[in-house]
Amino acid sequence: MPVTSSSSRQPRPFFVLGVVVVAWLIVPAAAKRFLRAALFEAQAPAAVTASRVRDLQEYWALRTRPANELIAAGKDTARALAGYELGMERLGQLEAENARLRALVSLPPPPGFRQEHARVVERDFSAWWQQLVIRKGADYGITVGAPVVFAGGVVGRVREVRATTSVVALVSDPGVGIAVVVVSPGDIRPDPRPVKYTGGDNPAFGPARGALEFVPADITVTAGARPRVLTSGLGGVFPAGLPVGELARVEPSPDGLFQTGEVWLSPALATLDEVTVLVPESPAALPASPE
Repeated sequence: MPVTSSSSRQPRPFFVLGVVVVAWLIVPAAAKRFLRAALFEAQAPAAVTASRVRDLQEYWALRTRPANELIAAGKDTARALAGYELGMERLGQLEAENARLRALVSLPPPPGFRQEHARVVERDFSAWWQQLVIRKGADYGITVGAPVVFAGGVVGRVREVRATTSVVALVSDPGVGIAVVVVSPGDIRPDPRPVKYTGGDNPAFGPARGALEFVPADITVTAGARPRVLTSGLGGVFPAGLPVGELARVEPSPDGLFQTGEVWLSPALATLDEVTVLVPESPAALPASPE
């Protein structure tokens, strides 16, 4: 009777991998979406709990600081609040003037947004993903496609919404596209010609970059004076005038009619702890996905 070795009875790793791949390919798309959503929801409580523990640790770390540091921080906060109050008064005046001018030329009012502040649960800056997970989801009315901002400008757009968390595709993600305008150094008003911005192919540990297409040929970049890139307001997703980044360089496109450019994004995108989701008052106006 022939003796079969133990090694020949063990399944080969590549055969098992092939079976798994084939099985996954023949699974219906609806089942794949269900399994993905179920896995996301199963992992969400652990990620949210870890985020709340970090907040608690930061709270007790602040409690151990000397009273003199807390008093100084309180004074700095009071000065900042005074400045913000003046800024809010100025903003109210500008909004009233904007509404008056729109009424004179019979323009429809811009889309309204409700601000929803959210803590960042985790970050993923791998070669495959450029995204954040925030600690609010459908429980706070977050919608897919809603713009996400911070004090320095654009963060990205909501890609997925779950029960208590949401996934935000960063502005550095190649799947995110925005209509933007360029403001040359020394100019107050942006160039009226909109150009197309998309996220770049960013390395896992490198600085965040983006790309511009259809840049007019007369826009130039000089050393030490980089033009600013702002949202144009076209498309009804992002309000106009939000900073996206700085135009670092331009080069002629293959067609010879326009230029392509590289945009340097804010380094703060890698260290954000809190963001603001602009939940639209009429969500039906937003596209279903950030792509």
